[in-house]
Amino acid sequence: MAIRVHHLNKSRSQRIVWLLEELGLPYELVRYQRDPVTNFAPPELKAIHPLGKSPLLEDDGVLIEESGAIVQYLLDRYGKGALQPAAGTPAALRHLQLMHFAEGSAMIPLLLRIYVTRLGDGGVPLHGRIDSEVISHFDYLESILESSGYFIGDDLTGADIMLSFPVGIAVKQPEATRWPRLKAFTTAIEARPAWQKAMAVTGG
Repeated sequence: MAIRVHHLNKSRSQRIVWLLEELGLPYELVRYQRDPVTNFAPPELKAIHPLGKSPLLEDDGVLIEESGAIVQYLLDRYGKGALQPAAGTPAALRHLQLMHFAEGSAMIPLLLRIYVTRLGDGGVPLHGRIDSEVISHFDYLESILESSGYFIGDDLTGADIMLSFPVGIAVKQPEATRWPRLKAFTTAIEARPAWQKAMAVTGG
């Protein structure tokens, strides 16, 4: 059975399609559309997984959730050593940390900003703390981006793919002038043929 990606529009599942394109793997894309009023996933996605979240990956009858787990699974099973450092090296440990940092740390202040902003005046007391967290997290990423333009070594890795989503949001924030290297990273990522193919397939 071909790899199947359950893709919700405007979601982080675009990263999974991008990785599949980088690896040159065949896959089937199953599309779902958010409710135009609530922005929630449709009931059809909840029929696949009770949380109704995307991405979900099916492979050999196994359903895999969570972007980081899916990326690691695909690299381990199909990567043949590509897009990740050699096991047991310091770079591999760094790669593991950044794979989890993308969702576990970097996305949190961005999501808080999005949701608290929707509270209007009620969210104003939280703005200062959220702003400082956005700045500290992306100042950190700006500082560790290597001269190669990637986060680990000289070539694209799964960590870059995972970090591309929060970094892509960050460089559109009011503080973006603080992060010229992250902006260059985003520009380089978006020039990759596999990224462009993934965006065309998923609708951007």
